[in-house]
This record gives sequence, structure tokens and C-alpha cells, in this order.
Amino acid sequence: MKNRVVITGMGVVTPIGNNVAEFWEGLTSGRSGAGPITHFDHSQHATHFACELKGFKVEDYIPLREAKRMDPFCHYAIAAADQALKDSKIDLEQVDRNRCGIVIGSGIGGIAIFEAQVREHDQGGPRRISPFFIPTMISDIAAGHISMKHKLKGINYSVTSACATGSHAIGIAMRHLQYGDADLILAGGAEGAITSLGLGGFNAMKALSTRNDDPARASRPFDLDRDGFVMGEGAGVLALETLDHARRRGARILAEVKGLGFTADAHHITAPAPEGEGAVRAMRMALNDAELNYQDVDYVNAHGTSTEYNDKTETQAIKTVFGEHVHKLNVSSTKSMTGHLLGAAGAVESAICVLAILNGVIPPTINYTTPDPECDLNVTPNRPVERKVRVTLNNAFGFGGHNACLIISAFQE
Repeated sequence: MKNRVVITGMGVVTPIGNNVAEFWEGLTSGRSGAGPITHFDHSQHATHFACELKGFKVEDYIPLREAKRMDPFCHYAIAAADQALKDSKIDLEQVDRNRCGIVIGSGIGGIAIFEAQVREHDQGGPRRISPFFIPTMISDIAAGHISMKHKLKGINYSVTSACATGSHAIGIAMRHLQYGDADLILAGGAEGAITSLGLGGFNAMKALSTRNDDPARASRPFDLDRDGFVMGEGAGVLALETLDHARRRGARILAEVKGLGFTADAHHITAPAPEGEGAVRAMRMALNDAELNYQDVDYVNAHGTSTEYNDKTETQAIKTVFGEHVHKLNVSSTKSMTGHLLGAAGAVESAICVLAILNGVIPPTINYTTPDPECDLNVTPNRPVERKVRVTLNNAFGFGGHNACLIISAFQE
């Protein structure tokens, strides 16, 4: 029999809050995290804004001399992991660290370090390259740093699947725990890709909003006037445990991870499969894995990127899976507030599902002013809705046709 897997702690670093309490207040107040870019000179770019972190202090988590040898995505991952461990109230001196692991990924990894080192190379040749270049750039290094900081010696690796990364990490960690490979795993994703090269790359694809005169209203999932996504940065980490391990230490249980669905579109490097065929299979797989019916779901945290094809295709997929029950669902895209955190999105949005369960509140899709007839879902427009939430579905879809869907539910004995 497979172990049950529960969530006992959460940590987030986001454009609308640098811890869980601040984040939830931002979500329920409908706060936009978008504003003019401060990380670099954006004057030559088509887009001049993003959802940057505000007031994040890396020295709260890492000595500055060490932080200088890390890419920002590592800063964010370490902060979220520290928060999740603290929230779980686990005493690492009282557990078997050989059975405590980490599965934390990044969709892009150390792009800020990469850009800086390319400039050094171009200006001064190979001798200018830092000996820390490779170990600060690789996307697995965040998991490595967290392992070393907390002396966690169990499962330890990263996942990279574009915007599905965070959800893949949580789902894979769930499987390891179900089959007894570990007692506790920190799982999630981190991203720090708001750089000149990162912004320029997404602009070149025509994927980003260019609503430079009104950044706060630029991310508008499912709205007819959407014109692209808004880049975000940050991290989300969940502390996952087997139910037996959590019970033995008297842990507070926040929610349960019950099912996953991982599929591939096998269609196109960026465009979703027609009618969301791959997403449909992933959602149904997650429900089957959780041994639940579609009628059991109360809330869908949509991938909802605010791009023309994603929102339309995801709408079609949700309607296909839920049929008439779709009218009883609340759906929302919290990317309307946080922007798109890329590889961290699925993890941060899994935390949102837990918060919706605990608080009985559905966070809204803000900036929804002109309904798109092809996106005719109950998108919880502009204001939060109080509702009892027992079962949630979190959707995450990535470039390359990667689909990852998670079922997170209220914990029941």
C-alpha cells in the first residue's frame, strides 16, 4: 500500500509578498505585483515592466559573502525552503537526515550569472571567467545549497520542465514518499529570470505584454484584451512528508497531495496541443490517481498565462474534463497578480491551493474587464470569493509540451 503524502510546511517569495502571510494578504486584496523594471536598463526593450520582488533581503537567509557567489534564483529557493522548514516545525536533530530530501527545480536557472560572465568573457577573454561560473549557473545548484545548509542527505536533485517545473517537482517528490524512498522532501521551484536577456528572449517570441502605460493591469488572464504574459520572479517550496512520519512527530497537517497527472502534448515547442488534448489527459490522470471524480473538485488554479492561445486552449480543456460541473467550479489565474514565475509558478500556485483550502477563500483573477466568449469559465473575477474548498486542481503547462496537474485536498483522517 502506498504511503499517504501530506503538506506540513510552506514557504514563498513572490512579487506580492515575501512570506506566506504577506502573500495571502496580497492575493486576497487583489494586488498587482507589476511595475517598471529596476534590475537593469529596459529602455531598448519592447516591454518595460515585470513583477519583481519588493523588499526581499537575502541577508535574512544567507550571509552576504556567500550570497555573492550565488545566482538570485538560489537566493529565492533557499529563502522559501527555510520558510517551509520553519513552518513545518520539524526538529532536524530528531529525524533521520538520510531520509530527508530535496526536489527543487528551475525552468531557466542562473541566467543572471550567465549574462554577467558572458560580458566578462567578451571584455577580457577566458581569463576573466569566474571559477564559480558553472556551479552558480546550473539549475540543480539551489537544491544542492539547501541540502548543504540543512545537512539533508536523502534524495536530492532538480527538475527542469519550463513552466511545469514546480509542479513536476512536487509530484515527483510525492511519488518518492508514496513508495517509501524518504520521510520528508522539500519540493518546489525557483526562478530569477528578469534580466535583459530573459526579457529580450520572451519579447522576441511576442509572448510578453507591452502594456507599458499600465503595468498593473497588463496581466489579464482570460480577458478579451490580453496581450501576453508578465514576467515574475521568486520561489515556492512545500514541506512534504509521509503521513506516518508527520503523525509520529505530531506535525500540523495543512493538506494532502493526492494525485498527479504528467503528460506531453507532442505537438509544438511553444504552442499547446489543439483543444488542450494533452492538458485534458493530465487533468484526468490526476483525478484517477487521486481516486476522485471531476465532480469532487471545487477550485482550479489555472495555468492562465494571459496569452491568447494558452487561455483559450486551457478553457477548452477544463470544459472537456468537467462537463456541466464546470459551472459549479471556481477557476482563477493568480498570475494576474504575481505575473508568471516560470519554473516557480507551479509550486507557488500549489501553495495557493493549500491556502484556499485552509481559509475557505478563492483568490481572484484580477484585471478581468472584458469577457472573452472563448474563455467562458467562472474565473472568479476581480474579487475573492468565500467558499468551502475541499479539493483543488493545479494546472501547469510548459514550453515543449510539458503538462503537470496536481490534486491537493483537505486532509481527512
